[in-house]
Amino acid sequence: MPVIYENQLKSQLNQGDIKPVYLLFGEDGYLINHYESLIISKTCGKDNDFDLMRFERDVDLQAVYDSVNQFPMMGERKCVILSDYDFESAAKEDLDRLVALVSDSYEFSTLILRFDSIPVDPKRSQKSIILINSAAESGGVAVCLNHREENDIAAMLIRGAKKRGFSLDNTAAKYMVECCGSDINTLMRELDKLCFFVTNASITKADIDSVCTKSVDASVYEFAKKIVVCDTFSALTILNDLFYMRIAPMIILYSTASVFVDMVRVNAATKIHIEKQQIAEDFSYGNKTFVLDNARSNLKRISDKTLKLCMDEILSADKMLKSFSGDEKTVLEKMTVRLIYIIANGESID
Repeated sequence: MPVIYENQLKSQLNQGDIKPVYLLFGEDGYLINHYESLIISKTCGKDNDFDLMRFERDVDLQAVYDSVNQFPMMGERKCVILSDYDFESAAKEDLDRLVALVSDSYEFSTLILRFDSIPVDPKRSQKSIILINSAAESGGVAVCLNHREENDIAAMLIRGAKKRGFSLDNTAAKYMVECCGSDINTLMRELDKLCFFVTNASITKADIDSVCTKSVDASVYEFAKKIVVCDTFSALTILNDLFYMRIAPMIILYSTASVFVDMVRVNAATKIHIEKQQIAEDFSYGNKTFVLDNARSNLKRISDKTLKLCMDEILSADKMLKSFSGDEKTVLEKMTVRLIYIIANGESID
């Protein structure tokens, strides 16, 4: 299936290999914006007011067709962008028109279809497959722009800090990704905040803790980490903060459970000599392989028996939340205390 990724797209553009049709989709809006701008620049230059046309999701596709078939006014090529066209919900007639539009090859135009809120899923959606294959027929490409790997994001943050006159070492950069998540738009906003508020030339972990807004995932992960080290006061304080933030109890539970599931996977893999990279590939960890390192570190404190008891406790809390048999906050507070007791003593309270 003709789906490429960031490195391949970057290589093509650097070589001046401009395709007639691009489908840009994925979880990273920053990268979609970045490569859209790059394709526009290479297609019709920086001064592109006359040869750049944008259409939104509710457009009549005939207008898009007319635009891509018109000659450019100022340069050799023009660029036409269609954003978030809902092909999944489109009537058959409209889908057929979109497929015809994408599968055509344009001598004087480049067509970009970008998807921000409309999912493109080449693994599960037949319409996505049809659209991607249609782009290939025209000589175009479908580009999946998911979040970059942790090392790549950390390197980008280090470069970004340097441009702003600050230094950020690799450890602090990775910690920032762990705290704020891997969305580049969010990270760049947090980096701007850091560089505005810090007074020292070198950005530290303490600065990140003081200035940056932690993602929900990071906050819940911090909650789970306090459980693992048996810090009852901190764990209950974070849990209270999560409820104040109105994070759904099931999200708190599932995110906490994921920390223990990571440990189960690493524990089982270690026993049969499977490497971290294989675990990451088998369970689609993507750029979050650092959680496997954390799981390995956590296992130094937790035996096989203790891990099983913890999973049983989490399952018990899951059943209680789903059966509405108790106050949600009380259920999670009780789970927190019981998990800490199990980790500290190696046995269940009962």
